[in-house]
Amino acid sequence: MRIARHHKRTMMVAMGLFSLFLMIQNSHAYQFKVGGSGDWSLASSSSYDQWAQKTRFQVGDSILFNYQANQDSVVQVSETDYKNCSSASPIAKYSDGHTMITLNQSGPHYFISGVVDHCKNNEKVVIIVLADRSKRSSDSPSPSPSETLPPTLAPAPTGEEFPSPPPAPAAPEPDLNPAPGPSEENPPPPAPNGASSVVMNFVSSFGAAFGFSILLSF
Repeated sequence: MRIARHHKRTMMVAMGLFSLFLMIQNSHAYQFKVGGSGDWSLASSSSYDQWAQKTRFQVGDSILFNYQANQDSVVQVSETDYKNCSSASPIAKYSDGHTMITLNQSGPHYFISGVVDHCKNNEKVVIIVLADRSKRSSDSPSPSPSETLPPTLAPAPTGEEFPSPPPAPAAPEPDLNPAPGPSEENPPPPAPNGASSVVMNFVSSFGAAFGFSILLSF
């Protein structure tokens, strides 16, 4: 029992997915009525050519033919049989009275009435099918090379229009002659040594103390 239920559930899921797939495939398809009204008869035969020329058919679209099942039929034929109103070698033939034909490929499709006299009185139509709508974006032309090339750069200015700046002044050359040292005629004064400095400081201190004592005596 469990296996049967599981199998039934699997089948239902598969059917649901298949139905969804068909809905997606047909989401961009259109259903047309032949001649604009769907009537396939001698009374409407004069409108078929004008209707077909102004209508855009694409792969996946369908056409509806309504007629009396016991009095007429729809026959898909080759171009030669279309011109001759011959249904001896049909591509497909329909006589159910409510025929829905899906256009599965691009190019011309030729349909005539199965009654020869009806066909000779223009109960026939040529359907020109264009490419699939889903491939319209991929069929768009690629840009030409001139549109993809980068813009041409302007030529560089010549020397006449923009003169070059004057050269920078040259740095002064360093004087390589050494500075003159002290000559023998004017020798520098000798620096005082440590002993003479001590003596001078003692003499100065003693003189200052002696002079201060003299001032106090007065």
